[in-house]
Amino acid sequence: MTRTTLDTSTPAGILRLANSFCDAKALLTAVELGLFTFLSEGPADEGTIRERLGLHGRGLSDWLALLVSLDLLERDGERYRNGAGAGRFLVRGQGAYIGGFLERTNHNLYPAWGRLTEGLRTGEQQSGSSFEAVIENPRILGQFINSMDALTRVLGPQLLEAYDGWSKYQSILDIGGCRGSLVSQVLTRYPHLSGAVFDLPQMSPFFDEKVAEQGLTGKVTFHGGSFFTDPLPSADIVMIGHVLHDWDPGQRAELVRKAYDSVNPGGVLLVYDRMLDRESSRVENLVISLDMLLVTEGGSEYYLGEVRDNALGAGFTSVEDRRLGEYDTLAICHKAAS
Repeated sequence: MTRTTLDTSTPAGILRLANSFCDAKALLTAVELGLFTFLSEGPADEGTIRERLGLHGRGLSDWLALLVSLDLLERDGERYRNGAGAGRFLVRGQGAYIGGFLERTNHNLYPAWGRLTEGLRTGEQQSGSSFEAVIENPRILGQFINSMDALTRVLGPQLLEAYDGWSKYQSILDIGGCRGSLVSQVLTRYPHLSGAVFDLPQMSPFFDEKVAEQGLTGKVTFHGGSFFTDPLPSADIVMIGHVLHDWDPGQRAELVRKAYDSVNPGGVLLVYDRMLDRESSRVENLVISLDMLLVTEGGSEYYLGEVRDNALGAGFTSVEDRRLGEYDTLAICHKAAS
């Protein structure tokens, strides 16, 4: 799937592109208000929706009609019901829920993009708070963790298929693995593996909750610390996913070097991110790279060649790459057995 291309050679196409943020905000507001979760209970008419969501009523019919036009809702007479995608992925409490990422987008990314001009002029993040402030606020940290869970629900099955070496090894470490959502998926499929997550200490309670929910308590361990200043645990498979893009090029190289030391002889480092090489995903990934401008101090997306150079420079003997889902690229960095 690729982004629909608008004809920007015409005034109408340019104006439509300029107003694309309106479509996005209509969706983000629906998630914020819990519209799709409410409609999962059954179809409802406009009056019931207004009362249940606590809305004024003005603009409501237009908002609902727009969501119908975007295929997020369906209308049957006077009643509205969820569209197929909204019903599957945007209902809170369901296993496939990806709304956590949309909630973070609404509260963090959407306002930051309103300050893109300032970000480009100054090179400074525009989210209004550092990640250190985020992790000290349980409510905001919870939003961040929910957004990461939303991503790994999609990427986890794709990673399990893209890399075929899981059965050859005995241990796995996810650097910056948040609360262990991805490691839990891997261990559920390959229970012979032992797992570990390395992340900031503030993630620990959320990690305990996740592994207990998955029935993996004692099977996956949590190591708290900073991956720039603290030693990393060792494992046969070490993963760094959607982490390197948070940092500047020098810091990315440093993390790859530390990961090399963490990989056991004969093991592999798996790096995945929204790399910029593939034409089919470049627009989406350039948007994510600008996200990094707006919410980090020095982060950006990058090309596969940077990972390869950093990995070979750190001591890995070879690097292969594979497509991962619609937008990501997976780099598999091999370490010599001795």
